[in-house]
Amino acid sequence: MAEFTSNSVEEYFKGKTILVTGATGFLTKVFVEKILRVQPNIKRLYLLVRASNPDVALQRLHTEVFGKELFKIQREKWGEKFSSFLSEKVVAVAGDVSLHNFGIKDQILVKEMLEEIEIIVHSAATVTFDERYDIAMGTNTMGAYNAINFAKMCPRIEVFLFVSTAYVCGNKAKGLIPEEPFRMGQTIKTSSKLDISLEKQLIEEKLSDIQTRNANEKTITSMMKELGTTRANLHGWQDTYAFTKAMGEMVVTSTKGNIPLIITRPTAIIGTHSEPFEGWIEGVRTIDFVFVEYFKGAITSFVGNPEIILDLIPVDMVANSMIIALLVHSKNNSSNNLIYHIGTSLRNPIKSSDLQDIMHLYITKNPWLKNYAKSSALYEKFTFNPNYTEDHEFPQHKISRLKRIINLYRPYFRDFEGVFDDKNTEKLRMAIKGVGSVEREFNLDPKSIDWKDYLMNVHFPGLVKYSMQPKM
Repeated sequence: MAEFTSNSVEEYFKGKTILVTGATGFLTKVFVEKILRVQPNIKRLYLLVRASNPDVALQRLHTEVFGKELFKIQREKWGEKFSSFLSEKVVAVAGDVSLHNFGIKDQILVKEMLEEIEIIVHSAATVTFDERYDIAMGTNTMGAYNAINFAKMCPRIEVFLFVSTAYVCGNKAKGLIPEEPFRMGQTIKTSSKLDISLEKQLIEEKLSDIQTRNANEKTITSMMKELGTTRANLHGWQDTYAFTKAMGEMVVTSTKGNIPLIITRPTAIIGTHSEPFEGWIEGVRTIDFVFVEYFKGAITSFVGNPEIILDLIPVDMVANSMIIALLVHSKNNSSNNLIYHIGTSLRNPIKSSDLQDIMHLYITKNPWLKNYAKSSALYEKFTFNPNYTEDHEFPQHKISRLKRIINLYRPYFRDFEGVFDDKNTEKLRMAIKGVGSVEREFNLDPKSIDWKDYLMNVHFPGLVKYSMQPKM
């Protein structure tokens, strides 16, 4: 592995032209913020945003990305010059990953992008577990196909990074789960055969059949969601999200040609550990549903197994891992170690039972949370219950929503017994070990997380600030 110096990251990204898809996503924002902070002298950053035209794309970037508190350090640094800095370095690209060439209408822009781009980070995804099958296939699978094909037309391309998910392994995986690629057509259920072309055909036939019946949008959505879940379960995956991301991996791996490829597989991403500051988060992410509902006094238990490990990873550690993976691959120019699990379950595991204890400690030390409470059950200790059902605590009018959430989260909170091997990611950590400022500025060591301190003093307060109070 190549030797690195304290300014290796800055040197590598200086003058680079980068395309990032899914620019308004939670992880992508943190990645973009870090790149612009550590190396403002990139040449250009193309940010692909789902939008009908460039003006709408630009407006979305300013509202949903650069206007967020996440960028407060950058705004303080640049002052009134921040807008001109962004206009010089950042290009808002209106497009849709489900379309060839991302559906970009401006052919002059396409030509410029193809000629200039050296790095592509494909992060666009729909992360809804039970998304409509046509939408999930278009974004998570065909989006990956369109992105790798775009990369193959870029003569200056150096590396393509695809953000996947660790849970492409399915929820029945047990023991140590290796960082291994999928073969095209590989399934989790060995009895089934997967043909992506057939899956696309089934989607088209189903949509055609529904439309001949003049179904309304609500019915179409319901039936397409059901189709996705059925097909995912048939082939052994727990939900449409993991299934379509797995197919996305198959597509990029089998069609990449000579493009150097990195696949990052983060686990359950939560708020920032330390950068650009502690505790920033957006929305209510998977496990955070449990935290938020408990803090509001709405639940005192939820479906789960108190004895299993829940693999949680702060978002800034994922972004750091992506940046160091790009750097390492630039030096090695090698297709080895192309998959990186980014998680904590192997090197710094936290059990559901530990979470129960820390949640209860937080709520007893912060009695002012009682303002959010809907019941007198606020100080009851939270428990993960394998047999939890929707009629435990919730009123009748909320049961259908809760039933859906229980069914979606059960595979992750109750049934999943795997631990993610991270040999390849450990090699990234070893590559920068002892390289002073790089090791400090790009922390990707799960052992550095003190779970009690991080949850009590960073993550939970961040959730209360950004997800339980008016949006910041």
